[in-house]
Amino acid sequence: MITRKTRDQIALMRRAGTVVAEMHELCIRAAKPGATTADVDRAAREVIERRGARSNFLGYGSPPFPGVVCTSPNEVIVHGIPADDVVLEEGDILSIDCGAIIEGWHADAAVTIPVGEVDEESKRLIEVTRRSLEAAIENVVEGRRLGDVGAAVEQVAEGGGFSIVREYVGHGIGTAMHEEPQVPNYGPPNRGLKLKEGLVLAIEPMVNAGGAETEVLADGWTVVTRDRRRSAHFEHTIAVTANGPEVLTLPW
Repeated sequence: MITRKTRDQIALMRRAGTVVAEMHELCIRAAKPGATTADVDRAAREVIERRGARSNFLGYGSPPFPGVVCTSPNEVIVHGIPADDVVLEEGDILSIDCGAIIEGWHADAAVTIPVGEVDEESKRLIEVTRRSLEAAIENVVEGRRLGDVGAAVEQVAEGGGFSIVREYVGHGIGTAMHEEPQVPNYGPPNRGLKLKEGLVLAIEPMVNAGGAETEVLADGWTVVTRDRRRSAHFEHTIAVTANGPEVLTLPW
């Protein structure tokens, strides 16, 4: 079932989104060469506790996810599990995906960052993926269609010479982290659900330097590129409003 949110409900999601933005800020500071992905997770936990929020990642799914952030380095596309034995090195890239709940309302966002100095291909992969999300957000406008969002991602990502992950997509969000509709990062424009005021979407391009094929590791969570080339991931929670797209996961 697809639900549209009221202005008051979107305001609560905006509060959750500011917690997510602060989590990202502290996680990015923590993600230095020599740090572990568990250090990144601990930085996010500190924000969750201080802001009186709840994590929508911790304990999610089966097996229950053990972190409050997904930390996905290099060839890990999404759902990387934070660990004390995963040490970040100069030249790595790292996707940091996290969410928060305030008064029962969810927000969800991801960013991919360089760890120290990275190679030119990695810089370009990060930049193209970020721009693909920006292009998608420009289409979160009343009267446009869901296909316009995916087509915008596809045009930027594939136009940059990269491939788009197809097994994993964005989603609606509200009182649950994952709601209808699904939001693919590909497909033809002018198709699919017509966007209306009050619809809130988590749009999350996942873009690979090599092929689009994926593989899930034995832990049941970690998704990697089959060819072990690098992947980048960006995400925001965005509301359709009368004044255009409102990104709910930015700092105030």
